[in-house]
Amino acid sequence: MKVLQIAKYMYPFLGGTEQVTRDLIGAFNANGIDNKVICFNEDSSDGGVVTHRKETVTDKVDGVEILRVASKCKILSQAIAPEYAKNLTKVLDEYKPDVIIFHYPNPYVASKLLSYIKKNGKSFKLYIYWHLDITKQKVVRAFFRGQDRALIKASDKILGATPIHLEMSRYSEEFGGKKYILPYMIADDTLVLNDEERRAAAKIREENPGKIIGFFIGRHVAYKGLDYLIEAVKKTKSSKLLIFIAGDGEDTAKLKAQAEGLDKIRFIGKVDDSVKRSYLEASDLTIFPSVTRSEGFGLALAEGMFFGKPAVTFTIPGSGVNYLCQDKLSGIECPLKDTDAYAGALDTLAEDDVLRAKYGENARREILAKYTKDRFIANVKKLLEEDT
Repeated sequence: MKVLQIAKYMYPFLGGTEQVTRDLIGAFNANGIDNKVICFNEDSSDGGVVTHRKETVTDKVDGVEILRVASKCKILSQAIAPEYAKNLTKVLDEYKPDVIIFHYPNPYVASKLLSYIKKNGKSFKLYIYWHLDITKQKVVRAFFRGQDRALIKASDKILGATPIHLEMSRYSEEFGGKKYILPYMIADDTLVLNDEERRAAAKIREENPGKIIGFFIGRHVAYKGLDYLIEAVKKTKSSKLLIFIAGDGEDTAKLKAQAEGLDKIRFIGKVDDSVKRSYLEASDLTIFPSVTRSEGFGLALAEGMFFGKPAVTFTIPGSGVNYLCQDKLSGIECPLKDTDAYAGALDTLAEDDVLRAKYGENARREILAKYTKDRFIANVKKLLEEDT
């Protein structure tokens, strides 16, 4: 069997969908399945790996061939690549995949794939991994409605990380019997602490005696809801609460100004994986205040739950966040952008050791049951075997 992933970007570009693409590579490799990826190129780097937007190149990630097509510009966050159709046609004709996994949304590429199918027919199974609807650009969303329906019609399965991803889509009824749940994974094998990291975690606890520690890690951008978190913390009553905010981004300076004089919040900047593991181990709470469907699932949320740390979240209609972390089971869910409720949830978990432990145990159990690397590998194998 041969599988071709059609993704927007790929490592070293770092993003949620790109991580899922790479996770699938790992699952295919583990199952002995031949696979490739075609995507746009982008200016990005990670360690010694560097890519450039205006180059069309073929390289490898995790031993798998990646065809990166040069993009000349972006329009409304969509890369435009004049040579994409030619490169897509070449890889389809020469590689002859049995299965294509198309990561949605990617409207420019969807048009090229549909044109190929119209001209050449469909000799492969087409699975659409529906990460989220187009939400920000309403004009764009309306313009591509017909194309989206054609893509859905051409597909054999519509994959969703949670039932919410599919049930809350505006196209849910049109998905019909094609809906298929393929949960995301966390790389739990990378979350094991070494002795040095355990000592660092113990030091964090020792330096903050009597504190109930909350930990947030992520980009400092609007949809992450950090401005609502800060306003909520201002309203908290518990003297035990202390929240560490890791990461950085375009809103960092504004957020620091908003939190000035607030001793319950400490910004610790961008941290590496080793430091992240130490803070996850040292913390008591997972802080996850995202406020829009741009947060489709929440890898950082899942990692905190893996460590047995209950979360405080907002209700996000159409997001998988509230499926992953369920209210009054593995954390507390608050009405969207309601800072009074969020403050109350923080106070409740800071002051109630028994409840905090109960929710934390449930959180870890949920992750181990559904979202580990081994579970993902097995789920991918099952998906592909169903059509063979």
